[in-house]
Order: sequence, then structure tokens, then C-alpha cells
Amino acid sequence: MEEISYPVRINKYLALKNYSTRRGADELVAQKKVFINGRLAVLGDKVNESDKVEVKGIQKNQDFMYFAFNKPKGILSHSGTEDTEDIMDIFPIQGVFPVGRLDKGSHGLIILTNDGRVTDRLLSPKYEHDKEYNVITKEKLRSSFKQKMESGVKMEGDDEITKPCKVEILDDNKFKIILTEGKKHQIRRMCSALFQEVTDLKRVRIMNIKLGPLKQNQHRKIEGDELKKFLKSLSLI
Repeated sequence: MEEISYPVRINKYLALKNYSTRRGADELVAQKKVFINGRLAVLGDKVNESDKVEVKGIQKNQDFMYFAFNKPKGILSHSGTEDTEDIMDIFPIQGVFPVGRLDKGSHGLIILTNDGRVTDRLLSPKYEHDKEYNVITKEKLRSSFKQKMESGVKMEGDDEITKPCKVEILDDNKFKIILTEGKKHQIRRMCSALFQEVTDLKRVRIMNIKLGPLKQNQHRKIEGDELKKFLKSLSLI
């Protein structure tokens, strides 16, 4: 965990003490739940090492929950409509949310948690974390496919070339890909730019969290050494 250098802004202090993200800390202050030496904190307040900080009604990371879930096809990862289910319609545990997205037509691993710090650390472009996918294409993969994918692809509607990635050809129309970025529909768009149509896309790993034998709609708790390694890689412990 990052050491605190005093004086420190209240939002950074609360983030480093595992109460929330900095943005979430600002919301706690705005909701009048944060006190410094018995005084109601205001946005922009700074904390000294000798100060006593209290947060009313909020527990620290010992109450955080982390789950690996095998999202089936046809389910949105966020905000479904009346006609379309999303993960929160089918996930049996309340009080958690999905981190990141997985296309409606894709399936596989997605992490759910109530730890808001994970979202920024896992999804922000300034951090690079491996995500692994198994992909099936409609047509046979071209001989140059692996080299072109790994060196970067210019996708339609995007001015930048994708970052280098790792590709392993598994069969004539199957490959494994490991990305460190997460642009919208990235794998499908990369394949489309190389004249390949994706027919199946399955995420099997996020950092050290593996989908493993989980069947569709099943979940498991992330805990123990697996959780410690995950949080350490995100610099959260």
C-alpha cells in the first residue's frame, strides 16, 4: 500500500485507508459522513498525521466482496432494458457490481465486487493488466494473422493503432489472445480490420483470476492467496 505523505487531501487519505476511491471519498464528504477531529469535513480539507478521521456508517475493506462469474451469452454486463437482462438481474448476491464490460454476444469471466477502488485500477488506461480470451472465427485464419494482430491493428473509427498483444493460434479458425488494453469491442474490431468475423468470444482470465471450470451462470468467491495476489497487483495492499 502507498505510504501516506502528510498533510494529505481528505479524499486521497480515505482512498489510501481503503474506505473508497477518491471520487467516492468526495461523495462521502458531500454526504456529510466524514469528520476530522470531530468537525464535519468539507471538500478540499487536508489531514495531518495527528488528526482523527471518522467516517460514519462506512466499513473498511474487511467487508469487501469479490466474485468471479461466468457470464452467458445474451446477457448485458451493465444496464439492461425491459427486454434485455443484465448481470444484476441474474447474479444472486446483492451489493456488488461488475467491473468492466463483456459484450452481450460474448461470454466468460467477469469480476463482481463492492470495492470501488478496483474499477479505476483495473480499467484505467494508465495501468496495464493482462486479459485473456479464446476466439473462434468464421473463416480460416490467414497466415499473416498472428503477426498483424500482435504488432497492432488500426481499427475502424479509431485513430490509434492497438497496443502490442500476444496471439497463439489454436486451430485453423481458433486463437488465444492476451490484451493489456480494453477498447470497446476491441477483439471483434481488430479481427474485422483483418477481414475475419468472430463467431465466438470467451474471456478466460483477468490478471491472475481464471475462469477455470465455472459453468455459465455459476460464480465463485475470490479469496485467500488468489485475492491477495490480485489486490497486490492492483497496489491495493
